[in-house]
Amino acid sequence: MNEQSKRNKIAWEHRAYEFWNKRYGAPEKLAEEIIKNPITHLKKHKQYFRHIEGKKVANLCGSNGRKAVPIALLGADVTVFDISEENKQYALELAGYAKTTMDYIVTDIYEIDLSAYQNYFDVLYLEGGILHYFDDIERLIGILYALLKPNGKMILSDFHPLRKCILTDSEKGSYFGNKNLQLGDLAYKDFFDEAEQTDFPSVSIRLYTLSDIINAVIGSGFQLEKFDEHRSWNGEDIPWEFTILARK
Repeated sequence: MNEQSKRNKIAWEHRAYEFWNKRYGAPEKLAEEIIKNPITHLKKHKQYFRHIEGKKVANLCGSNGRKAVPIALLGADVTVFDISEENKQYALELAGYAKTTMDYIVTDIYEIDLSAYQNYFDVLYLEGGILHYFDDIERLIGILYALLKPNGKMILSDFHPLRKCILTDSEKGSYFGNKNLQLGDLAYKDFFDEAEQTDFPSVSIRLYTLSDIINAVIGSGFQLEKFDEHRSWNGEDIPWEFTILARK
């Protein structure tokens, strides 16, 4: 495990289980909501999971399982790869209360066992803002390509790099100048009392341009089928996220 991954593992195992309970409620409560209508919990990506029965799906950096569980309930064979034991705890409890199952492998994505999983999955699903946790996007996308079966599809959704150029002055960052690793706040740090935040470890991130991301997908051998941009969560006229659909 490289130094960036070691730092990020420490960060994402710091009170993550506690946070998920604060943010989404106890696993049994969230499970009740998901069971009512699983596909609605996939939100803007539900179109890609309407006929997923029997398919092998990898949810990479799948975190607390709130996307993996609905996919499993829709009939897929789901494997989550994630770096955090605390994320795993919440996810497996969530799956148990939802009366479904998944494989949950705690690992650095760079260290996935390709001897076991090469050409294995029908679908890869990545969402929620994870690319900045990897220092080598070409290497990452190359691993994703190796995991997919021929004709398998990848649904890759992440934060839109241009949003950093549109936010307030205090939040703006350099678009083209972020080639080096930098320290950042853990995503859920602000959900805790200010007095507690000083104890939170930092994450190590690298920011990419949109062309970095698209060219890595194309350069790895994927066929880019669709690229969508999404508004901010409250409907603001800001390119907040994007989704790439690509096929092997």
